[in-house]
Amino acid sequence: MKLNWGYKIALFYMVFVAGIIFLVVQSSRQRIDLVTADYYGEEIRYQERINETKRADALSASVDVTVAQDILTLTFPTEFRGKKIEGTVTLYCPADEQKDIVRTISTDNNKMKISLPEQNKGLHQLKVKWKVDGLAYYFEQNITIN
Repeated sequence: MKLNWGYKIALFYMVFVAGIIFLVVQSSRQRIDLVTADYYGEEIRYQERINETKRADALSASVDVTVAQDILTLTFPTEFRGKKIEGTVTLYCPADEQKDIVRTISTDNNKMKISLPEQNKGLHQLKVKWKVDGLAYYFEQNITIN
């Protein structure tokens, strides 16, 4: 059976419309995770983060980060030895919000260890925000967990 050009155009149009409908359905099912729920509030406080980062850069050494056998170890600079460190450690996964980890800082001899779940493989952003003697510090580093 041979189709004339009118049927071919109609068939092409139906395939095109079916493709567009398929793409719309697929895109509506896509999960979108925001970096933070309070995006604009975080933007306003960004100057504070710049000041905290400069303070952390002025220290004798930066926070030392090592990942071995599903354990993340943070070693704080020697200036904080014997001092109370308060703050949070956030392990942010840009690809999946459910892989994010937030822990309160608790140090033992200027070191903190965080055990990592098995499914937390891939690229993460480590964000460490802490206070010592009323001064706030901020450290950020990209790490890859194997």
